[in-house]
Amino acid sequence: MSKFEFPVEASHILMFARSVGDPNPIYADAEQAKDTEPGGVIAPPTFCQASAQFNPDYFLRPKIGEPWFGSGKEPTGAPAGSGGGGTGLHAEQHFEYHRHPRPGDVLTVETRDGETWEKQGRRGGLLKFRESITEYRDQNGELVVTARSIGVQTEKVVEQEG
Repeated sequence: MSKFEFPVEASHILMFARSVGDPNPIYADAEQAKDTEPGGVIAPPTFCQASAQFNPDYFLRPKIGEPWFGSGKEPTGAPAGSGGGGTGLHAEQHFEYHRHPRPGDVLTVETRDGETWEKQGRRGGLLKFRESITEYRDQNGELVVTARSIGVQTEKVVEQEG
């Protein structure tokens, strides 16, 4: 499906850790991190999600000169109905770490389709599930992280209860 490179930089790790409110020095202080089990600065859990900003095709990233539906309550320029109509959602995310991402890694990110299945819902009608699998490989081709994402599309818009 898609493939791109994601450079892992120490400052990027630091900013990600700060953005999720994690003050662990293993994400920022090389001196303190050298005495830990990993032996150096590593990236926090879920850090690989930040790779989306390096994906030229990432649909949530604004693109200069193009309408963007935004992430707020109202669209910010994209045609009506381009945001999915309220029938799709991100259902699950799983990460399998083969080793910690570290500053200096250049990860090649490749996403492929996984399994699909259906289930009858109580309020949304038929639920269609789709898995995507993203592999993060380092500059030597070694697998670093495998991420599995599950999305679900409902047959109809689910109205909020009471």
